[in-house]
Amino acid sequence: MTDIQNQTNKAGWPTNGANKILAKRHRTERNFRRLGLTAILIAMALLATLLVSIVGKGYSAFIQTTITLDINFEQEILDPKDTRSPETLKAASYGSVIRNALRTEFPEVKSRIELRRLFGLISKGAVQELRNAVLANPKLIGTTRAFELTASDDVDMFIKGYISRDVVEQDRRIKNNEIVWIDRLQNQNAIQTRFNTRFFTGGDSREPEVAGILGAMVGSLYTLFITFIISFPIGVMSAIYLEEFAPKNKLTDVIEVNINNLAAVPSIVFGLLGVALFLNVAHLPRSAPLVGGLTLALMTLPTIIIAARASIRAVPGSIRNAALGLGASKQQAVFHHVLPLSLPGILTGTIIGLSQALGETAPLLMIGMVAFIVDIPGGVTDPATVLPVQIFLWADSPERAFVEKTSGAIMVLLSFLVFMNAAAVLLRKKFEQRW
Repeated sequence: MTDIQNQTNKAGWPTNGANKILAKRHRTERNFRRLGLTAILIAMALLATLLVSIVGKGYSAFIQTTITLDINFEQEILDPKDTRSPETLKAASYGSVIRNALRTEFPEVKSRIELRRLFGLISKGAVQELRNAVLANPKLIGTTRAFELTASDDVDMFIKGYISRDVVEQDRRIKNNEIVWIDRLQNQNAIQTRFNTRFFTGGDSREPEVAGILGAMVGSLYTLFITFIISFPIGVMSAIYLEEFAPKNKLTDVIEVNINNLAAVPSIVFGLLGVALFLNVAHLPRSAPLVGGLTLALMTLPTIIIAARASIRAVPGSIRNAALGLGASKQQAVFHHVLPLSLPGILTGTIIGLSQALGETAPLLMIGMVAFIVDIPGGVTDPATVLPVQIFLWADSPERAFVEKTSGAIMVLLSFLVFMNAAAVLLRKKFEQRW
C-alpha cells in the first residue's frame, strides 16, 4: 500500500496527511519541470552565444576590400618583344606595373620606407589578378585601364573597423601616413567593399586576404565520397547478416560487443590505424582524400552498423512471416521487404555518421592532411585538406585577418552539417512507416 492509501479514513477519503503527501509530490514535479526548462534555456543561451560569437567574427570574411587604380599595362614591361606568347606574359613583372600605378597616384612619396608602406596597401595576390586578366585578354597590353585590385589584409582590417585610428601609431599596424593615403583613396571612391567571391573560389594562401576554402571543400567532398562508398555497403550488409542470418552464439556476441565498443573509441585511434594500415602497409599517397576517406570509413562503420541494425530490428516480424508464408526465401524476404522498410532509418544513421566524419580533424591530422595545400585537388589521390583541418590551420595563424577567415569557414562547415542533418530528418519523415 502507498503512503496515500495509509492516510485515508474508513470512507476512503484522503486525510490531511494524504493531502500533504499529494502537495509534496505535485511540488516536486513542478520543481523537476522547472529544472528541465532551466536546463533547456541554459543550453539554448550557450548555443546562441556561440553562434553570435562565430557570426560576429566571421560575417566580415564574406566581404573584401578592393582598391581601384589606373593601371598602365606597359608593353615594355609585359611584352617588350611584342610576341603575345603565354610564356612571356606569365613571366612578366606585374608587380612593377602595380608599383608604377601607385607612384603615379602618389607622386609625393619618395623615401624607401614610405614607398614600401605604399606598395603594402595592395595585396601580393593582386599580381596574380593582373596576370590572369592579361592572359585572358592580351589586348590590355599598351592600354591604361581602371582596375580593381585586392587590398592588403591590414587595409582590409582597417576599413572593416578592426584596426582603430584612435590607437597610438606604434601600437597599430597601419601607420599615420598610410591612413592619410587610405583616406585620400576613399575620398576618390577608389576603395570599395565587395562580396568576397575569392573566399569560395580560391585555395589556401599565406596571405589572408586572398585565402579561400574551395580546396578544402573539394577535399572534404572527395573524402566523404570515399567514406560513403566504403562504409555504406559494408555497414548495411554487416547489419543485415548480424540481424537476419547470423547464428546466435558466442562468436556473434563477441562481434556485437566489439562493434558497440568501436563506436565509442576516440577518433584519433582510427587515425593511428589509418597510418599503420594505409600508409605504412599499403603505401597509399599521404595527405590524399583516398586515405582520409578509408580512415573515416573505419570510424563511421560502427555507427552505420548500429543504426542499420536498430532500423532492421524495428520492422515487425509479421512482415517477414507474411513473405515467408507466401513462398519467399529468407533472402527475398529480407531484401524485398525488410530492407526497403528499414531504409529510412539506415539512411538517417548513414547521414549522421557522415556528418560526424565531416567534422573530424584528429584522424586526418594523423595521416598528414594538415599540409599546406594551395592547388585545388583534381582527384582522390591528389594532396588535399578538408574544412576542419583548414579551420585548424587558420586558427593557428597569427594574422588578425585569419580570425575572420576561421569563423567564416566554421559558418560554412556548420551550414554543411545543418544541411546533412536536415536531410536525415526529411528522409526519415518521407519514408517512415508507422506500425
